[in-house]
This record gives sequence, structure tokens and C-alpha cells, in this order.
Amino acid sequence: MNIQTLLADEFNLTPGQAAAVTALIDDGDTIPFIARYRKEATGGVDDATLREFYERLLSLRSLEARKDEVRRLIGEQLTPELRAEIDQAQVLQRVEDLYKPYRKKRTTRATRARAAGLEPLALTALEQQLTEGDPRKIAEPYINAEQGYPDAEAALAGAGDIIAGLIADDAEYTALLRDFTRRGGSIVSTAVTAEKTAYETYRDFSEPIGKIPNHRVLALNRGEKEGQLRVKVRIDADQAVALLERRVIRRRSIFTPLLQTALTDAYKRLIAPALEREMRNELTERAEAAAIRVFARNAENLLAQPPVRGVRVLALDPGYRTGCKVAVLDEQGKALAYTTVYPTPPRSDLAGTERVLRDYTARYRVNMIVIGNGTGSRETEAAVAGFIEKYALPLRYAIVSEAGASVYSASQLAREEHPDLDVTIRGAVSLGRRLQDPLAELVKIPPRSIGVGQYQHDINQAALERALTGVVENVVNRVGVDLNTASASLLGYVAGLGGAPARNIIAFREENGPFRRREQLKKVPRLGEKTFRQCAGFLRISGGTNPLDGTAVHPESYALAAELLRRAGVSAAELARGGAADIGRRLGDLPALAAELQVGLPTLRDIAAELEKPGRDPRGDAPPVVGNRSVRTCADLRVGMELSGTVRNVVDFGAFVDIGLKQDGLVHVSRLAERFVRHPAEVVAVGDIVTVWVIAIDPVGGKVSLTMAPDK
Repeated sequence: MNIQTLLADEFNLTPGQAAAVTALIDDGDTIPFIARYRKEATGGVDDATLREFYERLLSLRSLEARKDEVRRLIGEQLTPELRAEIDQAQVLQRVEDLYKPYRKKRTTRATRARAAGLEPLALTALEQQLTEGDPRKIAEPYINAEQGYPDAEAALAGAGDIIAGLIADDAEYTALLRDFTRRGGSIVSTAVTAEKTAYETYRDFSEPIGKIPNHRVLALNRGEKEGQLRVKVRIDADQAVALLERRVIRRRSIFTPLLQTALTDAYKRLIAPALEREMRNELTERAEAAAIRVFARNAENLLAQPPVRGVRVLALDPGYRTGCKVAVLDEQGKALAYTTVYPTPPRSDLAGTERVLRDYTARYRVNMIVIGNGTGSRETEAAVAGFIEKYALPLRYAIVSEAGASVYSASQLAREEHPDLDVTIRGAVSLGRRLQDPLAELVKIPPRSIGVGQYQHDINQAALERALTGVVENVVNRVGVDLNTASASLLGYVAGLGGAPARNIIAFREENGPFRRREQLKKVPRLGEKTFRQCAGFLRISGGTNPLDGTAVHPESYALAAELLRRAGVSAAELARGGAADIGRRLGDLPALAAELQVGLPTLRDIAAELEKPGRDPRGDAPPVVGNRSVRTCADLRVGMELSGTVRNVVDFGAFVDIGLKQDGLVHVSRLAERFVRHPAEVVAVGDIVTVWVIAIDPVGGKVSLTMAPDK
């Protein structure tokens, strides 16, 4: 198996591209660095594809390592034909199927029969040459009472055990029945008790293996794990045995009844249970991979939400008994004041809350109020909306997700950042900062705690962590990081840095003052030339000695950038003031210029674009959305009502939209558009502002069904 050829085919790359990406990875280059600064070598492959390429490369290399191990274990029994089959295998399961007959086995019925000398009898039966006679006569020489085979019937039964083992170990028969199970099998579930549970949908459930959607697989797994469901694979065993018989029984012989019995035993006792485990594992792996992709896509959209710049924020972390924690932040997210108010039951102190809000908003020139979407959120929102309306204040408010806020506020990082603040106040500070710069704040919590996925606690945590870490790295490096203001958490996701170098940068900054040029990074302990090459282009310095340090231009291309500036007639001062919007026009024919300067056209285009708008934030800027003030509870809704809402989560079966209630409404995938939608991500993303219509209300359960296609 040629790994490079496989990768090229799977990712629609040329062999040269696949080889180049592999070489860059093997040389220790990071995915963000390759995606941004090695476009000529890769042909412009984006960071998400590069990460998938990297995971697949690791998988294929692991497969090759297993092949080497299997060939070694088989040893002298390895024939040229078997070696060729192992070499050509493209999935691990095929390798394991081929290795199965040679695997050292525990004591089984087949091994006991072999030890008693019954294998020749089994092979005679498999030859199917004898068409006349009594099989018991053939078996008499193999009677072995000492080892448990006292008569011919027992000897024939022992031979049948050997045959069953041979059939179960055969890679081709296993592959045949695996395919049969995939095509004809169903996943079925039944309830463990008669009592109603959260899994009523699956009380008496059946769906074909090839059609069951991923979210239902994960739901069944959870129900089984919680002891509420029994889940099995159902297949027509008679058809499976008949399929085996057509392959194994070539002619009628005196051993045909024995073979039929052995094949039934092979399937029901040995093959079917193994295939059931395989099918369940296969479905789970598929579902987990899909859930991880959903989570990663949602997390990326959330992290890439535009910051709300230049606002002074009053953040409210709602609660009932313990009240709402209040924190006031300046434009840079520094905590200026904090207290607690009680607008929610049991106190419902609206007057006291208004006094605090009036005092803080006036004294600290607050122009934005942020409310967490957790317990007590809607009552707090009502108090804030009433306060703004009562005093006709030029204030806006926004609802932000509290997911992971408690994780951050109790963390060591939060204690280091806010040693003088109570853990609950830290949570309010974090909520306010999430509006000011979502990326800078959300990188402080474990990615899996962001709360924008499905069944994230039920899936492979290591795989989820790898995927989400990759997403955070992609977004952080796409946006860029201010070297003089970034936290250690944010710096830790910059290409090539990690925890220790990031902390060393902070320590160097504290000891020596702000960085004035990128070259100073080389003086940071444990940050060598190779690390500098990986991280430098993603770290920005505003107002430094070299205006190029404030751009995404990599230091290795400074000479080229200087030449472009010279040709375009742009001075360093002009670049520092914001660049030249018409630099592309001034440079003229970029392909011809790239040929003249002997540089890659993608790099030239990237540098020219950066010089036009140096240090621009690709996230842009956007105002927050004010909630639906008329909607507080299900009683405020009516079927057909039109509302505006924010997409909070996207899952396989639909999108959850915040319309002002405590619980988000659901737009089922079938209601997202007038056309057929295969997956909700085709239509919506986390953070989108959408128009929805109410189609069903469940006041008892607090559930609301919505549509984005009212005429469907």
C-alpha cells in the first residue's frame, strides 16, 4: 500500500502535493504555519483539510506498523500469497481478519478437539469426497475416551467443533458475513422497565444498520449505559447460515449433515456475536466521528464570532437564591467594580437592582449590559429591559452563553488572573469579556466545555480534545495574537508555542516591558529558531519599531514585502497608519511580478493583501443582538408568531435558537429551509441571527418547536 497515493486520492491532491505536505509535517512544521506560509508547496490546502490529512497520515502509518507486527508474529507460516494480502489491506479490520487463524488462542472446543487428534477427521469431512458410507465408521479410529471423545458420535462432534473454528477464522467468510450484516441487519432496542423514561422513543425500536442516523446511535448507547435500554443487532440467522452453506458445501457427501451443523454453530456461537460487537463499535465510531465534526464546526463558528470593540460592560451572572453577580469592565476587560443584586425570586428586589444599575452605568460610563443565559436569565433580562425603558437610557444589552464559565471561574488560571475576586464574580467578569472578545476569553476553558455539540460527554474524550484543540489553534492563528496583550492561554494556541514557551513570553514581557520587534522573541528562554519560524507570523506588535511586525507578513518575507512597498511607493509611516488600499493597483500584474521576483504567486498575493490592510481582524466587528423583550415564558408565545433569535447550537437533527425563553427552541432539520437539507450546517451556524416562526408549544415541558420555512 502506497500511503502517498492513497492520501492524494482521498484528499483530491496531486502526488506532489501529498508528498510535500507529508514532508512538511515530518519536518515538524505546524498545521497553521503550513496553511499560511507554505501555500506554494501545498497548492493552497486550507488548515482544516491539512488537519484531516495529518490525522489520516497517522492512521495509515499506524496501519502499516500493525502490518509489520502481524507479519512478524505469523513468522515462518507467512506465505507469499498471505504477505501480498496483508500488504494490500487498506483497513485494520482486514489485517486482523487475515491474522486471526494464526493468533495464539485460549483453550476452546476446537483446540481441545485438535489436541485429541481429531483434525484429520475434520479435514476429511471438509473435502466432501465420500458420497457413500456411514460417517461413524470413518470416525471410529479417532475415538479418544481419555480426552473426552468416547464414541464415534463424540468424535464427529469434536470434528464439527474444529470445522466451526476454521470457518470462523476464515477471513473471506468473515468478510462475506460482515457485509451481509451491514446490508441486512437492524439495530433494535427494548425498554428495561415498564416505567416511562427519557428514552420512550426507543422503547420498541428498530432501524436498519445502514440507515440509522448518528445521533440515534449515540442516544441508544446512552440509554444502554444508563440501564434503561437493551440494544442488539438483529439479523436473519437462517439466511446467514444458508449463505455460508452455499460457499462451503460444494457437493452432497456423507458429511453434509455434519457440515450443516458445524456451519450453524460457527455462525451462531462464534461469528454472529463477534460481528454484533463489530457493528456496534463501527456505528459508535462513525457516530462519534460525526459528533466530533459537529462539535468542532460549532466551536469554530463560536470562537470566530466578531468581538464587540470599545464597549464598557456591565456583566450580570444571574441566579436565584444567591442573587445576580455584577461586574463592570472597561474597554480592555479590566474589572472596575463588582457587587450582587437580587432581581429574581425569592427576593425580587427590582428597586435595589435599579439603584445599582443606575449608579454603575453612570459612574463607569457603561454602554453595554451583558446577561448570562443560565438560571434566572429571563427574569434578569426582564429587569434590565425594564430599567433601560424606564429611564430611556442609550444602553444595549445582549445574552451570552454561560457554557464553561463555572469551569473557568474555579480554575487555577482564573485565580491567577483575579486573585482578589470571589469565584462567582470571576464568572461575571468572564461573561462580560466573552462579548468584548469571544476568542480571547473562550480559549481559557477546555474546548469540550464550550457547550455547542451533542452527546459530547458520551464520546471518545481524547479524540474530541484533539479535534477541538485543532479548531482553537486554527481560529487563533487565523485571527492573529497581539504579542503585548495576549494571555498565556491565548499564546499557548499559537503555532509552535504551547504552554511553557507561552508562559516564558509572559515572564519576559513582565521583566523587560512590551516587545518592540518580533526579533526579541529569540531572546525568550526555550524559544529557538525553529519555534520562532513557526510562531512569528501569527504574533502582532502594534506600534513597534517595524510596521511589518504588526502584520501577518512572516519575517522570512520582510525583504519581499519591503520591495513591494518600494515599488508601490508606500512608506513605512503610511503602512503604520493603516496601509494603502490601492496597493494592488499600484503593483499591477501580480503573476508577472511574481515571475520577475522569482517568488510564489500565493505568497505574493497574501503579502499584497496584508499590506493593504495591515493587521486586520478577519472576524470583523458586529453589534450584539437584543433579545425578544416581548417573550419571557411560553405563555407569551402563540402559534404562527414571528421572532428573531440567535442560533446557540447546531446538531444533526436541527438547530437550537434562543428566542428569549429559558430553554432554546428547536428548528428541526426538515424545517430549516423550503428545500431538502441533508445537514443543518448547510443552512445555519452557531451565532447566526435568524427569523423563525412558532409551530408548536409545550408549556409543561417548556419546549418550543420552530420553523424557518413557514410555507413548508
